Amino acid sequence: MTPQDLPSWIALFLGLYALAAGMGELRNPGGWAAMLEDFEKSPGLRFLAGILCIGFGALIYLVCGAQYRSWLAIAMSVIGGLMVIEGVLILASGERVMGFARRFLGKAGSVWPGFSVFLGAAFILLAFARL
Repeated sequence: MTPQDLPSWIALFLGLYALAAGMGELRNPGGWAAMLEDFEKSPGLRFLAGILCIGFGALIYLVCGAQYRSWLAIAMSVIGGLMVIEGVLILASGERVMGFARRFLGKAGSVWPGFSVFLGAAFILLAFARL
């Protein structure tokens, strides 16, 4: 494995996550809403989620950020940066972020899980094409 392979590995694991999360929600609808309800009720859970988003997002950003020769590295860096922003927003204003997420998820029904499955499969295929 070379450093140039790291964005592909990150895409693979993000794809597996997105695919599994989307399929889980499609198989058992309401799981995401229940999870969001847990986040709304628990400041400690929001804090932990914010810290994890910042940590993993920064890690992805730093690993891929030095490799701007690849469009996949740029895409993974952007995703890492967005994860950091999400973590900061969750820590700074978690209840508002969760309210926004509830409205955002509630309007789309099964569109978001389907999109998650599609995005996960696309990331996995991109990763395998580059590894």
